[in-house]
Amino acid sequence: MPHDISLITTIAAGLGLAMVLGFIAVRLRMPPLIGYLIAGIIVGPATPGFIADVHLTSQLAEIGVMLLMFGVGLHFSIDDLLAVKRIAIPGAIIQIVLATVFGGAAGMWWGWSFGESLVFGLALSVASTVVLLKALEARGVIDSINGRIAVGWLVVEDLILVLVLVLLPSFATILGGHPIADGHHAESTQSVFVTVLITLGKVVAFVAFMLIVGKRLLPKFLWSVAGTGSRELFSLCVIATAVGVAYGSAMLFDVSFALGAFFAGMMLRESEFSHRAADDSLPLRDAFAVLFFVSVGMLFDPRILLEEPIKVLTVISIIMFGKTLVAVALVLAFRYPLNTALTVGASLAQIGEFSFILAGLSVSLGLMDDTAHNLILAGAIASIALNSVMFATLEPLQKWIRTRSDFARKLELRDDPLAVLPMSVDESFLAGQVVLVGYGRVGRRIAETLTENNIPFVIVESNRSEVEKLRARNVAAVCGDAADPGVLIQAHIARASLLIAATSNTFHVRKMIEIARTLNPTIETVIRTHNEEEAKLWTTENIGKIFLSEQQLASGMTEYVLQRMGKTEKQH
Repeated sequence: MPHDISLITTIAAGLGLAMVLGFIAVRLRMPPLIGYLIAGIIVGPATPGFIADVHLTSQLAEIGVMLLMFGVGLHFSIDDLLAVKRIAIPGAIIQIVLATVFGGAAGMWWGWSFGESLVFGLALSVASTVVLLKALEARGVIDSINGRIAVGWLVVEDLILVLVLVLLPSFATILGGHPIADGHHAESTQSVFVTVLITLGKVVAFVAFMLIVGKRLLPKFLWSVAGTGSRELFSLCVIATAVGVAYGSAMLFDVSFALGAFFAGMMLRESEFSHRAADDSLPLRDAFAVLFFVSVGMLFDPRILLEEPIKVLTVISIIMFGKTLVAVALVLAFRYPLNTALTVGASLAQIGEFSFILAGLSVSLGLMDDTAHNLILAGAIASIALNSVMFATLEPLQKWIRTRSDFARKLELRDDPLAVLPMSVDESFLAGQVVLVGYGRVGRRIAETLTENNIPFVIVESNRSEVEKLRARNVAAVCGDAADPGVLIQAHIARASLLIAATSNTFHVRKMIEIARTLNPTIETVIRTHNEEEAKLWTTENIGKIFLSEQQLASGMTEYVLQRMGKTEKQH
């Protein structure tokens, strides 16, 4: 028997207990991650019995964060990131500032110093990568405009926190802390201004390196490995790229592991093997993501709930309601639909790994005591556990808001030129036209075909940037959520002949079609989906003509093969 098996023991205890408690949580109709968090508390140092290695678990959880961000990058392009820059950059900055003010004000009210209150507020302002991605994946909206805005917002938050983590030691003594013992000191020979420039220069250099070098080398390397025909070597290449690039980015450019892995995924997206890479990394992503939740539970000391219940409730309120309301208000102020605002708000209503890193650094600098640290952990566990519940309330909440008050819709449509069709639109686009909902990869191809065949159509798209581009090309387009009656009315659905739901977000398809048929009982509807069970359900409900991606692909390939072989497909 080997004498040092702490790694094996930690993985076995963490995954085993998480599996049992996650199963119990699901049977009790609760999210499985609640079971994972409780498993972490049980094997953590705050409870009696077996204690897992906190340090090892944290590192394993970091691998999970890398793989998750790598997977998102495989489905995310630079164009997707640039498409949401107008809302993600100012939105993330304003939300971090206001959330920091909320948390800092609470700290000052409790009698803390300005420095401790400031870093406490910063720790409450940033969302968890893992929780956000899991929530978006569960709803199938990562590839939608709502998902892209949330992920873009998250990337901006990561960049800001990277800057904060680098600069905090330089400000430690100014904020009332002390130098740390590993050679870093507050009174640096360089000015803070120079430190900021160096940090920004490293981030710019990292992005430039990935765009110039990584974008060319990584896809070619993946192609070469795939050419060997070895499945295990291909899987190894994918994992090694994700972890290796993340580690190298952190060591060379001082960016976070998560950000490095995200850019690695975006660069590999250029390869035709990107989907296979995503599938191969999925099992490890899920396993290490579970260890992330276990590690969060291990850091938590339950005594804080009894000792400081009012402070715990205040922290939870700031995270889940203060941040959410700020994010919702910002998204609505940018004139995005209510659905987008609520989705982004719910996505950011939690905190996680970056908050722990910032809190740990603050403790080592003497800027935060154990009470503040435990309050952050308590807020993280509560917000993570309740985040899925918040997402579950989005649909009924939207219905409640729209049936009882038109204030949010007025915010979206008031004086907004993109919310209505221009007066210059030809009459042929206002009667007998096709209403195309969604202008993603599928929507673009449909629009191109309609244009080539001189078929009039109106596009409904929630991404304002896309609508602005379409308007610049004199394409009839309306910005908004197609599940909102006002948006479909502006697309003249009452006189349309066909409604095509080309959007990847299928959660509001029923509502959209219900509104369309109410306004135009004779309209035909065409829907896309990736879910076979969903397609069967919609068929029984007579939702419309349904195109299932896998079936249509197989049918098209089969038809081509039969034509090439001089055969005709048998009719069933």
